[in-house]
Amino acid sequence: MVLNFQTGSNLSTLSTMTPSIIGLGEILWDIFPGQKKVLGGAPANFAWHASQLEFDGCIVSAVGNDELGEELLDILAKKKLNFLIEKVNYPTGTVQVALDSNGVPQYEICENVAWDNIPFTKQSEEFAKNCKAFYFGTLAQRSEVSRATTHRFLETVPKNAYRIFDINLRQHFYSKEIIHSSLQCCNMLKINEEETVEIARIFELIGMNELEVCSHLLKTYNLEIVMETKGAVGSYIFANGETSYLETPKVQVVSTVGAGDSFTGSFVAALLLGKSLREAHQKAVEVSAYICTQHGGMP
Repeated sequence: MVLNFQTGSNLSTLSTMTPSIIGLGEILWDIFPGQKKVLGGAPANFAWHASQLEFDGCIVSAVGNDELGEELLDILAKKKLNFLIEKVNYPTGTVQVALDSNGVPQYEICENVAWDNIPFTKQSEEFAKNCKAFYFGTLAQRSEVSRATTHRFLETVPKNAYRIFDINLRQHFYSKEIIHSSLQCCNMLKINEEETVEIARIFELIGMNELEVCSHLLKTYNLEIVMETKGAVGSYIFANGETSYLETPKVQVVSTVGAGDSFTGSFVAALLLGKSLREAHQKAVEVSAYICTQHGGMP
């Protein structure tokens, strides 16, 4: 296991400090055309953006005993992102990324990699007990080991903590059962417009438009907040009795990789700082628009 908890420029022991915002799941290298690689993974992007707004964000994941794993850990340390990462006997994760003419990515995600095998440890338990927000998705739940760890975290985090489910539907790595059980465990949902259509299909929400689907999920699963992003068009925040809509700022798009993760991380951190729903939404929109002008989710 590799433990690294940073405060400013100093390293501190984990026995006396715990992170307030945790992202659990995939950490990997996004391999772009021309073999340029960029550190990625939705939970890592989320934790990093939360850490930019005064919080001790942390990624919990796994890497392999290989050169890519060592390089990944070195980059995390240089970025001053806290991490609790196990070294396991599987290769460090990679994703082949292809961008269309609008900078929208298509992913080819390798299987049987390190982040499919994230263990739940004593240190994990300590982190879970003390966090204010816990982020998870479907992708790391494609394997039995990481799925079990995800649910151990969900059982352990404080009752008043934000439990953020970012659906992140990728390739064939999801099922109705995983989505349903995750919705039962979360109190905040992040979804994009393509995923909203897919959820309507999976759950047979016949005749519902995207706003009705989001409202249905909010009520059916007793959620506090649903975030729906609509790319270059805009985004919605749905809460009980309150709805916020903001247009997406017009920027020169380089890549949309990590934009949704930055939206979620910034929104959650802003809420924890005491911002109103609308103010937190505005912050999320501004940060995610900036990310679209950069390469990778942690510029």
